[in-house]
Amino acid sequence: MQALELKVPPPVVALLVAVAMWGVASVTARIEMPVLVRASAALAFAIAGIAVALSGVIAFRRARTTVSPVKPDAASSLVTSGVYRFTRNPMYLGLCLWLLAWACFLSSALAFLGPILFILYINRFQIVPEETALSRIFGAAFSNYQAKVRRWL
Repeated sequence: MQALELKVPPPVVALLVAVAMWGVASVTARIEMPVLVRASAALAFAIAGIAVALSGVIAFRRARTTVSPVKPDAASSLVTSGVYRFTRNPMYLGLCLWLLAWACFLSSALAFLGPILFILYINRFQIVPEETALSRIFGAAFSNYQAKVRRWL
């Protein structure tokens, strides 16, 4: 299973999950709800996802460290301020919120499995290898950060 570690960029994983969610939603029954409720929920999750992910990218850019999810060894600084005070993975959280928005829009109960599958995949094949690299690079500083801030929320 190590062959998948840090190989597929998380936005690509999110896109693949989104396509699978659409496929599942197209062949299963929809949840009956008013279009306004469905669209409002989708819009709220999408805006939140974009805001959280973008704030993570901006914090990395300000710290002049890599945003590349496939090269965690290239990290030049440990970012712990801004949105990183609340989540260690705002970019992945943002993608997950976007998938929740998509599930709301699709209005399919089975589509809500998509964000769960995304979290499971990203935890195993992206975050764990990243955290191993960050522990190697930043040592005790990263361990202290891990003890204070949760992985997702």
